[in-house]
Amino acid sequence: MGHLTLLLLLPLFGGLLIALSPGNRPQLIRVVAIGASSLALLLALSLLAGFDRGTPDIQYLEVVGWNRRLGTSFALGLDGFSFPMVLLATLLSLVALLASRGIRERVKGYYLLVLILESAMLGVFMAQDWSLFYVFWELTLIPLFFLIDRWGGKNRHGAALNFVLYTMGGSVFMLIALLVLFDSVAGHSFRMADLAVGGPLLSEQTQILIFLGFLVGFGVKMPIFPIHGWLPLAHVEAPSPISILLSGVLLKMGSYGLIRAAQMLPGAVVALQGLLASVALISLIYGGLLAWRQTDLKAMVAYSSVSHMGVVLLGIAALNMAGITGAVMQMVAHGLVAGALFLLIGLLYERTHTREIGYYSSLVRSTPRFAFFTVLAFVAAVGLPGTAGFIAELHALIGGFEAWGWVVVLLSLGVMISAAYAIRTVGRLFTGPVRPEMKDVQDLRPTELLAAGVLTAGIVLLGLFPAGALDLMTASVVRFSGVFSGT
Repeated sequence: MGHLTLLLLLPLFGGLLIALSPGNRPQLIRVVAIGASSLALLLALSLLAGFDRGTPDIQYLEVVGWNRRLGTSFALGLDGFSFPMVLLATLLSLVALLASRGIRERVKGYYLLVLILESAMLGVFMAQDWSLFYVFWELTLIPLFFLIDRWGGKNRHGAALNFVLYTMGGSVFMLIALLVLFDSVAGHSFRMADLAVGGPLLSEQTQILIFLGFLVGFGVKMPIFPIHGWLPLAHVEAPSPISILLSGVLLKMGSYGLIRAAQMLPGAVVALQGLLASVALISLIYGGLLAWRQTDLKAMVAYSSVSHMGVVLLGIAALNMAGITGAVMQMVAHGLVAGALFLLIGLLYERTHTREIGYYSSLVRSTPRFAFFTVLAFVAAVGLPGTAGFIAELHALIGGFEAWGWVVVLLSLGVMISAAYAIRTVGRLFTGPVRPEMKDVQDLRPTELLAAGVLTAGIVLLGLFPAGALDLMTASVVRFSGVFSGT
């Protein structure tokens, strides 16, 4: 069994153990889930030692043929785009499980579904066959639907249905695009490597039609304006640990898929570059303005995700080294920042049973650890120097300037809007007179402190020492930009 297959199966094996465990032992179930997710993270980290940062080729490749007539195969592999996402997915899955202590009903089903979700997310990032990619992509819907519908808030049923309908609607466009591409390329194979060779040979019009299908399918998941309607409702109603995975990992599946599609159909991306940049800038500013108007903390962070994923799309649309570097770094940075914010907001909600900003005041006196990590997360969301967000947005800004000149000053406007609602929120939460009901709010417990500390440490370390992460993706970035330098 290869390393990647083992990584894929570890969460499923943990889920099997949970399925066989007695339902009246919630602590045992929690330990098994955290243990399986921890092993997956350790295995993913161990792959760093053997990963060659100097080549853009797929590494740790595992291929088993399925149906030669259909051109399908079980193919797994890693490169500079997928490896950071695998590390992010395993880390945030573990953090989400650590933050799930508040789940006290149907514990067995909850932890089983989270582990299935982790395996499906890893499959999306490791798949090197589009048919396998699509299987894992759709598989994520099943556990997410039940996690929102069974453990969510009062409007959870509508939120779960809304999420599934949006995502399945986008998946139809993606499936049609895949089938048309499969039929158009000689060889009739779903292998990503084969389609990356055959895709650029298609006519520009055919490439554009196929890419538009991918854009809708992946754009729903990112999400981008105007197909983002599922996001705020799903985030608000989902359990906070699931919001960590929704914003931290699930959104990155869309942008990751878009990068793969762009490499495969370069003629279409060049022809639609202006459209992609326009949608990115609209998403960036629109998401920021909506976040600024929110009084619900989870809704605010949800809308801010639309803005931050606009930065990712802008970096991809730049089609140069700086832009795509900024896009991938923003995917990682936003995963850590959004994960930290949803973690902290969820833990605060468990203690106070409200997410309204106006309810809080002067928490710095009663919960200093909460205050420290929350302020740091909001500072990182703005992208101030010393955080991972700054590295990402700086590269995206440089890449955008190389492509379009001073038009990308709108990115700075988005940053200013982010700063406005971040400063307002920090002021409301941690300053002002002390309310009597705020005096008894419990500060972070040791396990919660560990989870928040790991995420914020990642944010700061990537901001101060980004070289390691940049080296991990540089070879793949060079190949990506090279595809477009000749078009």
